[in-house]
Amino acid sequence: MTENDYTSSRKILSWAEEDRPREKLLLKGKAALTDAELIAILIGSGTVELSAVDLAKVILQKASNNLNELAKLTTKDLMKIKGIGEAKAITIIAALELGRRRKESEIVRKPRITCSKDGYEQIRPYLLDLPHEEFWLLLLNRANEVIRPVQISQGGVSGTVADPKMIFKVAVEHLASAIILAHNHPSGNLKPSEADKDLTRRLTAAGKLLEIPVLDHIIFTDGGYLSFADEGLL
Repeated sequence: MTENDYTSSRKILSWAEEDRPREKLLLKGKAALTDAELIAILIGSGTVELSAVDLAKVILQKASNNLNELAKLTTKDLMKIKGIGEAKAITIIAALELGRRRKESEIVRKPRITCSKDGYEQIRPYLLDLPHEEFWLLLLNRANEVIRPVQISQGGVSGTVADPKMIFKVAVEHLASAIILAHNHPSGNLKPSEADKDLTRRLTAAGKLLEIPVLDHIIFTDGGYLSFADEGLL
């Protein structure tokens, strides 16, 4: 134990019993708290006989010290415990429901880009059947998973403006580790223009400086796509 840890532990012992879980969380982080201490933070206070932590232990005992069993208890079940009124019971149930929903949301995995076709399929829903040009980004994390697609600009039939400053501002704000550029050609022509090539060169160079590499630039049409990476144009 370091001197700082020892001092921190001494400080915790000097706190009022009901304040300790909150202060402990601030000082040591949420992972340092027991289930009872976390529940104590939710209920806020105990009774004349029991501190908030001790009351939380009683609640856990009613659920066989199992959070899954605790989540099955109703408001009426919890209110049978002395010191737990309707408000505290609802708070506990709401917290456990949030945990359940979080677990459900973790099942959905972010799509991963492994080739140009993956990038094309990810951007397809946004550019299909458009009568005008639009410029989009796919923001990627370190695992090349899509953080989110972002529209940068919308133009006319024959062009749209893509501002490099705006592109990398968006990438930095979302902590992207890499980006894929994409824009559509409503005409169906897959040949990149000189302006397309020049913009790609400038963005690729800027990406190297910012350590946010441009992995590809996809020209989209309803019937197919051209990948700058596949064509050796990056």
